[in-house]
Amino acid sequence: MKQGFPILAIVTALLLSFALYQALIVAPTEFTMGDVQRIFYYHVPSAWTAFLLFLINFVASVVYLIRRDPKADILALVSAEVGVVFCTVVLITGPIWARPVWGIWWTWDLRLTLTLVLWLIYVSYLMLRRFSTSSQTPKLAAVVAILGALDVPLVYFSIWFFRTQHPSPVIGGGGSLDPRMAHVLLINWAAFSCLAWLLCWTRYRLEVVTREVEESRSLESLLEGSR
Repeated sequence: MKQGFPILAIVTALLLSFALYQALIVAPTEFTMGDVQRIFYYHVPSAWTAFLLFLINFVASVVYLIRRDPKADILALVSAEVGVVFCTVVLITGPIWARPVWGIWWTWDLRLTLTLVLWLIYVSYLMLRRFSTSSQTPKLAAVVAILGALDVPLVYFSIWFFRTQHPSPVIGGGGSLDPRMAHVLLINWAAFSCLAWLLCWTRYRLEVVTREVEESRSLESLLEGSR
């Protein structure tokens, strides 16, 4: 693992640099929106990465409820933290893209509203994990995570079955995308996925060490109290 981490860091840095070049230089300029459409290569991969992390959080939460495995609990926490970061990027890049195209920063569109609700659910999850000291906190957080995961398919399919301000899907759902744009999109998603992996790996190791230190301190306190 110690050898793998710097390799992943280097690969991630190279991929992010290559993806930036592809998004800003190589990708063709969209005819209607112009260069502002290039936010697409960050907005969409961020959303996909956030959805993937929330799926991992969901699976880890279910595993924890069944097996009470501390590793699953840590994975659930870490994936939620990094997922919220990418979901925040989605909520920031969306209005930046919308302002010159729609003429507004925000509208209470179905997909936008559901995405904001998703973000609020997982922020609440993290606040529960951070500020609650109850021994039941991991179980309660796992339940919140499972409920939050139900919002992910609602966000994804909202533009498939309902008319919204948000554009129709360009991949699947009858949409179309220039093959060159699709190629750049996938490169950026690969780069963002590696970045998410790197962040989760770092945060997981930190959380393991933190819990080990807390357990050692608790044991020391018990031993001192018994003397």
